[in-house]
Amino acid sequence: MNESAVKTHYRACHLCEAICGLEIKTQGDEILSIKGDKEDPISQGFICPKATAIADIHNDPDRIRTPMKRIGDQWHAISWQEAIDTTAQRLVDVQTEHGEDSVAFFAGNPGVHNYGNMTHGASLRRVVKTKNHFSATSLDQLPHQLTSHAMYGHQFLIPIPDIDRTQMMVILGGNPLASNGSIMTMPNAPKRFKDLQARGGKLVVIDPRRSETANVADQHLFVRPGSDAYVLMAIINTLFSENLVNTKHLSDHLDGLDTVKNAVKNFSLELAESQSGIPAATIKALATELAQTEKAVIYGRMGVSVQEFGALCQWAIQIINILIGALDNEGGAIATSPAFAYVKKGTPGGGHFNLFKSRVSGLPEFGGELPAVAMAEEMLTPGEGQIKAMVTIAGNPVISSANASELDKAFAGLDFYVAFDFYINGTTRHADIILPPTSPLEHDHYDIAFFRLAVRNSVRFNQPVFKPEEGALHDWQIFNALSTKIAELKGKDFRPLPAPDVIVAKGIEHDYYGEANQPEIALTLDKIKANPHGIDLGPLKPGLVERLATDSGKIICAPEFLINDLLRLADSASEKAENELLLIGRRHVRSNNSWMHNYHRLVKGKPRWQLMMHPDDMHARGLEDESQVTIQSRVGEVTTTVIATDEVMKGVVSLPHGWGHKKYAVKMGIASQQEGVNCNELTDDKFIDKVSGNAALNGVPVTVVAA
Repeated sequence: MNESAVKTHYRACHLCEAICGLEIKTQGDEILSIKGDKEDPISQGFICPKATAIADIHNDPDRIRTPMKRIGDQWHAISWQEAIDTTAQRLVDVQTEHGEDSVAFFAGNPGVHNYGNMTHGASLRRVVKTKNHFSATSLDQLPHQLTSHAMYGHQFLIPIPDIDRTQMMVILGGNPLASNGSIMTMPNAPKRFKDLQARGGKLVVIDPRRSETANVADQHLFVRPGSDAYVLMAIINTLFSENLVNTKHLSDHLDGLDTVKNAVKNFSLELAESQSGIPAATIKALATELAQTEKAVIYGRMGVSVQEFGALCQWAIQIINILIGALDNEGGAIATSPAFAYVKKGTPGGGHFNLFKSRVSGLPEFGGELPAVAMAEEMLTPGEGQIKAMVTIAGNPVISSANASELDKAFAGLDFYVAFDFYINGTTRHADIILPPTSPLEHDHYDIAFFRLAVRNSVRFNQPVFKPEEGALHDWQIFNALSTKIAELKGKDFRPLPAPDVIVAKGIEHDYYGEANQPEIALTLDKIKANPHGIDLGPLKPGLVERLATDSGKIICAPEFLINDLLRLADSASEKAENELLLIGRRHVRSNNSWMHNYHRLVKGKPRWQLMMHPDDMHARGLEDESQVTIQSRVGEVTTTVIATDEVMKGVVSLPHGWGHKKYAVKMGIASQQEGVNCNELTDDKFIDKVSGNAALNGVPVTVVAA
């Protein structure tokens, strides 16, 4: 019997962008309960089903707790000393033989939930010194960051919908009831949408699928995948042609608006209808309502980011918010005011675009990273600069990136591969060495990324719940140790960085709420730590003009590379190919990334990995409900179960992301027993947003036949 005292801990859930506040009760090394923290300023006690699974993650017998070395098909535990020394030596040897760019990095989404990765990861990259950097950014939100860089001068100056004060919200390709908000940290979406409607507001969802969010919306419009840009351009054109433009206080701070007006003249309502399936009159009415509603906002997410015109879509959304007076106004879209890494002119990390290109396909870099779709060809194509060694950090690209079969082949052929991870998954099974950091509950944390994206300004510091197991290392300690050893082997100097909380404390002290800027608040990390539920810093606060980081100090409405891309959009207008279906993904509240399928609490219940297909499309192909079908694309094929539903529009099929573990012989007991297939065996590394290089994981042309 555990006779230790019961302890109560307050911290954030680290399983999605919502970072809901948690109350965790423990006794000794046992987790007794996980509940929502009612005193958290943003989530106010709300949690989704994922939060309770944190206990399963901490206790998971499949979670790696010591460094592992692969010899053939067998894994052996090794010491940290051997792991660090071997990894450093192998990386240096590869670079000595093949050049600096023969080593590459890939960073996955979960890394943003480990602030040690964010504060210390760059030091390892600097010591290794390669231009081959990849991440989940270009499989996800790259169009958001690229647009903010081009228009506002900084990739993280991203306006966030002021959901708590808006009167009309239009969502394209987003499903906050499943995601809890994305590039919009918004816990308790159900209550926030109910509150919007209770105050007489309106929620509109534009999506090829009648999603959970579409089900509670006042209006849902089916849209053909990949055609959203035509709808958005028609809205912009309508706002100009119908004299519905009201740029409010930003009028004197806009550069190039006339260029935008001229560039969209040929994108008519009729063209938008022919491409999207949404009636011209409906699009016109939506544009008019957006313009005439005080406190309206338009927002787009995965469905409009990971498609062929992702950058144009995110740019158009910003332009519409400017034209209807939503940008930088209450109830519209407002830049956040976080306590750490507040963005203004001069803030580091603003980004750069197309300074160099990928070796094989000539895809543009952004912020020092190349598009993830270039990874496989950079590993498989011989020649100077070929990637021979890989470092992955909390990433599983064989499951999460386009053309998975090609990537699987590429990882299998590397000379050396080291993974920062605590699972042997579809990708890391190819690793030579795995370096596992501490469990999320064993380290402290500060949400650097998500306070920058939150619908309300707040701050919280997460203390560890448990002491690390003996001999375990935090990710930042691994980065320091490996960087030190590589620098030593290269004959360079390297000074290890202090702990992440030291870095964050100094940043907060000198940032937006610090004593020098706001002496009445004088925020410090010690003050934040003394408030375990977090501190409410108030609603989103307008003030974009003073923060613009562009050279001119104005909003750049017509970035040349985006205006030029409108020609590609115009040229792409076409009739739908005979018998062609378009594949989209889908999100579920119990799932997020591929590693979340190893916990019973998150995979129990009705299966949700099947292919969704409209009954009329099934009938036309002679398919039966719940039968086996083969889905084929240019790059691959998979066989799975199809279900008939009018939840998806005709001509569209939907397959969720992150499944297919059984195929890859992963060392994850529960995940390896799950049915389902890897949808990224169908997504195409050559089907991309050509202006940004972002993967087009939605709108992939496929055929479906009986298996």
